[in-house]
Amino acid sequence: MNRQDSRTIVFLTGAFLHHSCWEEWVKFFERQGYSVLTPPWPNKDAPPDVLRSRHPDREVAAMRLARLTGYFADLVMRMTERPIVIGHSIGGLIAQQLLARGLASKAVAIHSVPPQGVFVFSLSFLRAGWPALGFFTPASKTFMMSFRQWQYAFANGMPQEWQEKEYCLAIPESKRVVRDTIGSAAHVDFRQTRGPLLLVAGEADHTIPAKLNYANYRRYGGSGSVTDYKVFPGRNHGVLLQPGWAEVATYILDWVRTN
Repeated sequence: MNRQDSRTIVFLTGAFLHHSCWEEWVKFFERQGYSVLTPPWPNKDAPPDVLRSRHPDREVAAMRLARLTGYFADLVMRMTERPIVIGHSIGGLIAQQLLARGLASKAVAIHSVPPQGVFVFSLSFLRAGWPALGFFTPASKTFMMSFRQWQYAFANGMPQEWQEKEYCLAIPESKRVVRDTIGSAAHVDFRQTRGPLLLVAGEADHTIPAKLNYANYRRYGGSGSVTDYKVFPGRNHGVLLQPGWAEVATYILDWVRTN
């Protein structure tokens, strides 16, 4: 099938965050003439309070990264045109994988979990991510961030009213998916010829520090394909929801149009 580039955007949500986090982004890009999809992860097509009430949820806990990537790969392969894929956190990692496989026309990875083999030492990265890995707890049970953990990992530097507002969209997550991000399921062929890629970082992100996103960007140096990097000052991991999100969205829109 001849799958042409399209004006359809698929937003891929990261871990611990409900897919409704893209609500304002959907409105923004639809006003610019794009068709937008925000597919939830498997077993997460319910409101945040319902998903929290199911914790610990064995079905969500059973999810693995390879299965999740395959799920979204199947979704975009059923489309008649190759979409633009924009992902946040683990969604950013999956966006990179789909782009490398030729399933997306271009991709944007926002505060992305890095592919296998990309690492920089950061105390904030370890502090934010260690509880979610839960190495000394049962993988059969989901992990739900406490509000205090959320404040550090997603909402640092924000007024408490905004932290509380964002926390309403926090949901339980599979420890297995988080653990898989440091293994072979997170592999990306950095030298693969592919469509344009933009990596967006946040200077204040505790969970995925900007220097980790920059290391991710540098690994594409030999690909010969368009790869761009942008860091925004003061942005934490909850960038999709905080005041100033429109500045990031506008930059991404301009980049998509340019490429």
